Amino acid sequence: MSRRRRLRLLLLVVIACGGVAQAGDVPAPAAIIAMIDAGQFKAAESAIAAALAREDGDATMRSVLEFQRERMRRIRLDFSLDTDAAKARVRQQIPDLTAAEFAAWDAAGLLEHQLIDGELRYFKRAPSNLFLLGEAARARRAKPVPPHVGPMEVANAHHREARDAALASGRSSVAARHVRVTQSISVHADAVPAGEVVRAWLPYPREIAGQQEHLRFEASVPRKHVLAPASALQRTVYLEARARAGEATRFSVTYELDVHAQYHAIDADKVVPVAVTPELAPYLAERPPHIVFSEPLELFSRQIVGDEKNPWRIAQKLYAAVDRIPWAGAREYSTISNISDYALHAGHADCGQQTLLLMTLLRMNGIPTRWQSGWIYSDAGYDDMHDWGWLYVAPYGWVPMDVTFGRLDDGDPAIAGFYLGGLDAYRIAFNDDYGRELVPPKTHFRSETVDLQRGEVEWSGGNLYFDQWDYAFEWSVRPARAD
Repeated sequence: MSRRRRLRLLLLVVIACGGVAQAGDVPAPAAIIAMIDAGQFKAAESAIAAALAREDGDATMRSVLEFQRERMRRIRLDFSLDTDAAKARVRQQIPDLTAAEFAAWDAAGLLEHQLIDGELRYFKRAPSNLFLLGEAARARRAKPVPPHVGPMEVANAHHREARDAALASGRSSVAARHVRVTQSISVHADAVPAGEVVRAWLPYPREIAGQQEHLRFEASVPRKHVLAPASALQRTVYLEARARAGEATRFSVTYELDVHAQYHAIDADKVVPVAVTPELAPYLAERPPHIVFSEPLELFSRQIVGDEKNPWRIAQKLYAAVDRIPWAGAREYSTISNISDYALHAGHADCGQQTLLLMTLLRMNGIPTRWQSGWIYSDAGYDDMHDWGWLYVAPYGWVPMDVTFGRLDDGDPAIAGFYLGGLDAYRIAFNDDYGRELVPPKTHFRSETVDLQRGEVEWSGGNLYFDQWDYAFEWSVRPARAD
């Protein structure tokens, strides 16, 4: 990336945070962000302290700077392993690991690390990610471990049920499931002083015609709650409780709804370039800091798209390219200054990172995209957080895309390509956008600045980060009753 483009990117990041350049000898927030990304934490801390000491700093600027200080703390939590500790973790799977093997895998980018003030620090999930990313490492495991994939990441009867029902009925929303959910948060004992009010936001879905319907609130703990309006794109149930000495502070919400599978049979020859309307324009635009049309992305896009002009075939090419990025456990999103750029260069990505990368690439090619995320589950035993998206294809309208589930291994092209234009009924969407303000708004920084799946917690003394509370998602699922 050229210096000019990098400075533009950093300024866009600051603008997105509500900041402006500093005057005088104090580095601008954009420069401080660059220092942190480069692992120059001591220099960044000095710059932050100097900027905060200025009497003319406004509240928004102070918040931007204070979050960068908090971001460094979170990065240190994620990059918690030194070299010896990282090797020890790998040796749990490869007892006779050699120094040469570790060094070779590290040099190949299979062990995510960062140099922080001259000290090499490894991502705490790098040792386990190694066995997802490196074939040689997998082969060296003392005890082979079968790949861990969700039920819907493998072609199955539900995909065929959805496809067949859609083609037979002419409807895109089919094969519904009824699900009952209890989601909870448990704040660690004494994380908040006794008597203080703990504030919690638990994710809660919206009704979306043809996707999520017949939503019914059942109960919450505590009973008193504030339900965000259906217009909230990151919808929550807000709860309060007083902390008790030596006891965990617990919150939960229970609800039921019907979730429909989606299947859209797209004929590429009928697809035309989208007519940009005021309604679609936001979904074609940059949205710093995570959707930025950078030079590396432009180059990558040209290499993948080539001379193709048909929007659907462009989408297929870009979807396949992002699908080829291997999945690995992710660092916290709040620590990453530009997620789509990170996904392009890190050598791996998780669901949200892949989705933001694909969204950015599609928008660069004139194809509107939007975000969706929530929780996936199964008939029994499996659940996880998950992110996916939607793209707008004329004349069909909005259709779903799940690039992380990607192309399924099936001889039927319609099933193999199910997740570009289709979704299963085993997922609840909590979020129809990312990084939106909660209702009621938080006073302190969010733990997750992009997504909202686990929840958020704070008290008057500050935010409670993920290491201060636990979360749980319990569910039961059955076929929905026909309308």
